[in-house]
Amino acid sequence: MQADAYSGYNGLYDPGREKGAIVSALCWAHARRQFFELADIAANARRGKQAPAISPIALEAVKRIDALFDIERAINGLSASERLRVRQEQSAPLLADLKAWLSEERSRLSRSASVAKPIDYLLKRWDRFAYFLDDGRICLSNNAAERALRGVAVGRHNWTFAGSDRGGERAAAIYTLIETCKMNGIDPRAWLADVLRRLPGHPAGRIADLLPWNWEKPAAFAQAA
Repeated sequence: MQADAYSGYNGLYDPGREKGAIVSALCWAHARRQFFELADIAANARRGKQAPAISPIALEAVKRIDALFDIERAINGLSASERLRVRQEQSAPLLADLKAWLSEERSRLSRSASVAKPIDYLLKRWDRFAYFLDDGRICLSNNAAERALRGVAVGRHNWTFAGSDRGGERAAAIYTLIETCKMNGIDPRAWLADVLRRLPGHPAGRIADLLPWNWEKPAAFAQAA
């Protein structure tokens, strides 16, 4: 699972988890953001005289992390094995240099230094940040999931509460199905309209036929299209 380092996920990574531990791959966009906020020249210009000094360490960290993202943009869409090969050749040396540089800079900083926090965030979880070097299927960030969740973040201002834990679980199931439709190139509205119409008379043992990756568009929908 690729996410930030939110402690609420820790139970999923527990080796004693009943269904087995989930492997954690952390998100480089979250790590970069903490450095970027300390090196945002444009934001500082807007703050005027009240702006804090730009951190040269944070600025250098952003440049080094951006080099990793440049490699990822070049290999986007390639097979997992090809992505892994390029990462081992190009990203691995950059990552090793980044770790050594961050460790050296951190040894010179006081505990209260603003840039110490993002450095510690990275170094204390380094193995999980570096996991993308071992599996070509993993992305460098979970920005795709963040974008998919944006509608939820906007919508919650309207409906505010799920009403209960059970209501939250129902909402999560609906969100999952809608996003799965999108990933399978299916119009969620067309899918929902057809599935809700068919469910009352559909055999319980064949519910899997209605899942987005198995769903066949009815003739009426095809003619309308």
